[in-house]
Parts: sequence; C-alpha cells; structure tokens
Amino acid sequence: MREQFEYLGIKSPQVKLLLREFVSIHGLPPLDELDEITRDLWSLPQREFQYVAMSLTERVEKKLPKSSIKSLEYMITHKSWWDTVDNIAHIVGVHFRRFPDVKEKYLAKWRTSKNIWLRRTAILFQLDYKQETDFDLMRNIIRENLGSDEFFINKAIGWALRQYAREDPRAVKRFVKETDLHPLSRREAMKHL
Repeated sequence: MREQFEYLGIKSPQVKLLLREFVSIHGLPPLDELDEITRDLWSLPQREFQYVAMSLTERVEKKLPKSSIKSLEYMITHKSWWDTVDNIAHIVGVHFRRFPDVKEKYLAKWRTSKNIWLRRTAILFQLDYKQETDFDLMRNIIRENLGSDEFFINKAIGWALRQYAREDPRAVKRFVKETDLHPLSRREAMKHL
C-alpha cells in the first residue's frame, strides 16, 4: 500500500466479521441513505472505513438506484488505489448492466479521462461479464490507452484481456498479435494462453 493511508490496524477478516455482525443486528442501511453513509465513511482517514463503505455498497449492488453512479465515481476518484478501485469496478459493471444509459454517459468520459482510476475502471468493468463481454468496446478502450507508461493502466489492459481469453482465446491471441501493447499488458494477457 506504500504507506498512502492510515489504518486502524484491523485485519481484513476481522473487518468482514465485524460488519457481518453489525448488519445481522442492525440490518443494511436504507438505500436512500446509502450514498450519504458511504461518503461519510469515505471521508474518514482510516482505510478500513473505505472497505466497509465498499462492502455495504456491494451487498446491495443489484438494488442501487441509477443516481448511485455519482457516489461510485466519487469513490473511484477519492482516496484512490487499486485495493478499492478494482472492487468498485465490479460494482460499476453490475450498475452498467442495469442502466445502459448510465453506462453510455459515464463510460464516454471515463475511458479518456486524465484520472487513471476512471480509465482503469473503464477497462475492468466487464471482468465478470464472461460471454456477454463487449469485446469490440474493450478493444476500443484498450486502443485509447495504448502508449501509457502508467503501471495500473497497463496491468488492467492485460488483466481484462486475460479474463476474456477464458471465453475466446483465439480473439485475444489475434488482438494481442496485431496490437502494440505494453510488454506488461502483453505478458498479463498471454499468461494462461
């Protein structure tokens, strides 16, 4: 984590246990209060609070209102690091499936954003889509990010390709062969092929 964040010192399994106990006693927060609660948790200095905010959001990801995209974007762009952004990318993937108009609007600005974490999310949001992956869209977003020296972008490109290779290895091999990928992206994409 490169000492970027303060911690309470509670290990991840314990945070999960404490949250599970809290939810079993008090239940999940009402959906109309979740955005405010997640932003409040996000504002606290210790990292464990951001993990709790993500976990609460993940537990109701299939029920989030359309407007929750604003809080998801906030979480991506504040206190950003791979440990939160990659989980939020999954939640965004669920949200984009539910709300194609939100996907169209936000993906248009995220995929070419100066913020690397928004671009990383644009690359990774389809990780769980399997056969429903829009490979043309993925390739276009990857092409828009070619030439980047940013580790987290190049790693995401390779990860997205490696994941889709489970569905269509030939298409991924062909794309890797004809595309001038960063060596890290190429290695990651071809890891299991």
